[in-house]
Amino acid sequence: MDSFKFSGHETFACRHYWLKKGYDFVAHQKKFTADDAVVDLGVGKNMVISIHYWLRAFDIIDDKDDLTDLAQCLFSDNGWDPFLEDEATLWLLHYKLHKKRYASIYHIIFSELRKHKPEFTRKHFFSFLTNEKGNFTERTLRDDFSVFNRTYLNDSSKDVEDGYSGLLSDLNLLRELKKQKDSVYNIENKERSNIPPEIILYSILDNERYGNSISFDSLYLDENGPGTIFALNKDGLLEQIQRVSELYPKNIVFNNNPLVRQIQFKGKKMKPVKVLEDYYNKDA
Repeated sequence: MDSFKFSGHETFACRHYWLKKGYDFVAHQKKFTADDAVVDLGVGKNMVISIHYWLRAFDIIDDKDDLTDLAQCLFSDNGWDPFLEDEATLWLLHYKLHKKRYASIYHIIFSELRKHKPEFTRKHFFSFLTNEKGNFTERTLRDDFSVFNRTYLNDSSKDVEDGYSGLLSDLNLLRELKKQKDSVYNIENKERSNIPPEIILYSILDNERYGNSISFDSLYLDENGPGTIFALNKDGLLEQIQRVSELYPKNIVFNNNPLVRQIQFKGKKMKPVKVLEDYYNKDA
C-alpha cells in the first residue's frame, strides 16, 4: 500500500517568502529542531514545522534535510529567481509539488480525483480517499483540503491577513464554481499559453518513464505527464510541443501526423537542468 501524507503543514499554506527564508536557514547549516530555530526564522514554533514541511514538499530539501541541486540554482543569492518574481518559477514549483508527492493531496487531486469528478467538493475528496486509498481521519483531510484550497485558489477573501494570497494562486488553476457550505471546485484543462515551453520540456525530461520517443497521448494522459500536471487541453499541449521542437530543432523532432503523433529526441537526451538554465539565462 502506498504511503500517504496529509499533515505536517500545521494548517499553514506556504507563504510567498518562506521558501527563500527556509533555503537560507538550511544553507547556514541551521537545524529545524534547534531551540533557536524560532528566532532564526522569525516565526512561531508551528510555523517552523510548516516551513520545514514545505521545503520538503517543494523539493527544496531532501529527506536528510540537504538542499537539492535545483534549490541552489533557484534560491541562492545569485540564483535564478530567489524571490519568485518570475511566474515560470511558480509553474516549476507546482510541478515539483505534484511530482514529489511528499504532500499527497496535490498529486491525488490533479492526477486522479478530477478525472473521476471534474467538478468536485471536499466531500468528494473524502469519499474518493476512503473508497480508493484507505481510512483517514476526517479532521486531517479537512485541514489538508483547506490548505490545498488556500494554496491555489485566487480569492483574497479566503485569507486577508497582511494581504496574503496562496503561493500558487496566480497560476489560476483552481476555480470555485459555487460558494456554499461544501463549495464546488474545478481544475479546467485549458491552453495555458503563458507557461514557458522550457518548463513543459523540463517536466518531460525529468520523467524517468519517458524514453526517446513519447506519444502525444502519453504526454496528454499520463498521471505525471504535462497534460495532467499543468491542466492542458489537447490544443494547449499541441502548441507547447510545437514550441518546444522549435526551440530545440537540433535535439527534438515532433511528428504531428494524427495517426502517429509523437515527440522524438535525437541522440542523447538533454539534461533537464540545461533547459532551465537556457530559460533563466536567456535575458542575462
